[in-house]
Amino acid sequence: MHFIKKLFLALCMISTWAYGQTGDQFVQWSADRKLKWDDYLAMPDSKSDAAANTSTVIGFKYHIRNDVPHYSIFCHFAKTQSWGRYKNDYILSHEQGHFDIAEIFTRKLNKEVLAYKFNSQTFRQDLNKLYTSVMNEKEHFQQQYDRETDFSRNKRMQEIWLKKINQELEKLANYAGYNQNSP
Repeated sequence: MHFIKKLFLALCMISTWAYGQTGDQFVQWSADRKLKWDDYLAMPDSKSDAAANTSTVIGFKYHIRNDVPHYSIFCHFAKTQSWGRYKNDYILSHEQGHFDIAEIFTRKLNKEVLAYKFNSQTFRQDLNKLYTSVMNEKEHFQQQYDRETDFSRNKRMQEIWLKKINQELEKLANYAGYNQNSP
């Protein structure tokens, strides 16, 4: 539990630092703005045989005013942490799937926070637990995506997964406005 608390605090510090800094280092998720290879600024990892790596950040910051949580959440693609070795449209589509999965779980986090019943005694632990739970679920989903598509090599499964991801985004469309309660 102590490790999770430290992890949450580190993520909050990272999110505070990264929040709003989309220009040079980050791309904010948008249905209208898809990733392009020019966004991938890191050098490929020489120890990896992966075609590409997409790094995303889901940030969450909040404060309490009059027993009401006010918060902001964001979903960013980290340009300087992401790289592509084999750059073609098919692989980029797979990588966009990773970014879209991050958006799914950003919306899920928003849904969970909106449903949260404020408790002045436990809100920090409660929100930490919510965030950690959603992030763990996201990591499992990301791994399942790569495993079932064989890292995009299984074209039939890749097509199925991209449809699944789009369906999930549509299903959670009501939770896309996750900055409406900004601190």
